[in-house]
Amino acid sequence: MTTFEQTLLREVATLPESRQVDVLAFIRFLKISLPNEEKIRDDFKEALKDARATAEKYNITQADIDAEIRAVRDGK
Repeated sequence: MTTFEQTLLREVATLPESRQVDVLAFIRFLKISLPNEEKIRDDFKEALKDARATAEKYNITQADIDAEIRAVRDGK
């Protein structure tokens, strides 16, 4: 058991039982709200595919994109 885990257990142990239940509920909330890395990866791939399709549709080249980026960075 890590030092963090030991510290966490000690802290939780000093709480009244009703508050310990709140801690457990919060931990469970945090676990279910973690981002699904596979979904994030899939969403990114889909967005990249859409961006490439848009670029092709409007005949936007990598050189065009690079020029836009340089212009923004240069404040033009």
